[in-house]
Amino acid sequence: MARTTKDHPGEQAAQDPIRLLAIRDTPLSLDEVFRAVGDDAAGGTALFVGTVRNHDGGADVDELGYSTHPTAEAEMRRVAEKVVAAFPVRALAAVHRVGDLAVGDLAVVVAVSCPHRAEAFDACRKLIDDLKHEVPIWKHQRFSDGKEEWVGAC
Repeated sequence: MARTTKDHPGEQAAQDPIRLLAIRDTPLSLDEVFRAVGDDAAGGTALFVGTVRNHDGGADVDELGYSTHPTAEAEMRRVAEKVVAAFPVRALAAVHRVGDLAVGDLAVVVAVSCPHRAEAFDACRKLIDDLKHEVPIWKHQRFSDGKEEWVGAC
């Protein structure tokens, strides 16, 4: 009996594709996240990097700080599990920074590898969008004019 492409194990989601989930108060590493999603059955890997920008809402941002609720890592896992259930993910990784960050610092790095590039792009976009909207991480922006603003991530 001939095997179809979708029957090949490499076309399926991996058994344990969630390789790295963390909230850290130390600088993030693109290399670490990229290595975490390496998989021989993946033909596409999508990586998203969120950085601290120097403006928001027409105002100059000098720095910002991220803080989390104690349930944030558990919520990250819940979001990651939803992505794994919806896409043929071979490997997934997500790390978010907390504490005070300067303009240009890495705030979040997420990556997903899948059998094909379109799936990897779609899964990575779903991962970062849902992390931003569902995980209790808050941003405290400090502007050049001395004003401050709290922004809820969810």
